[in-house]
Amino acid sequence: MSEVHQPRWAESTPRGESISILGLDEEDLPAILHIEHRAHLYPWSHRVFCDCIRSGYLLDGAFDGQNLLGFSVVMPILNEWHVLNLCVDPPQQRQGVGRALLRFMIEQARQSKIQSLWLEVRESNTPARALYAAHGFAKVGLRKAYYPAKSGREDALVLCCEL
Repeated sequence: MSEVHQPRWAESTPRGESISILGLDEEDLPAILHIEHRAHLYPWSHRVFCDCIRSGYLLDGAFDGQNLLGFSVVMPILNEWHVLNLCVDPPQQRQGVGRALLRFMIEQARQSKIQSLWLEVRESNTPARALYAAHGFAKVGLRKAYYPAKSGREDALVLCCEL
């Protein structure tokens, strides 16, 4: 974690642990990539994350002290934000980390007068779909064969949250 990081949000998990949300930069790439590779069969590359940072996308991380637990990547487009990646380290999943990142994202979007948040999620990702539904995301479309999968390709649900 870079010395310049300033906490942007703090929240307690259901187990009473404190999570801080901080902005991420290139110094955080090793920790980001570690989580990305642990969490996904088809992870993003170092170059993709660098491109996101250079393009001015919003990268935020959930920390428990010095440890990165999960991160989000959001692409701002005019009056809407597109959630490109919301990833939690597998041992930390279902502990409130993804919820904290999503709540932070929604609050930041509201403060920025953003009208809607958009994302794609694997049709088979039931836990993520439940998290998004609990925070007001609704299905607005389907992208056929969007994600690579072991057995070929998997459809993505397109979700939107109107703010």
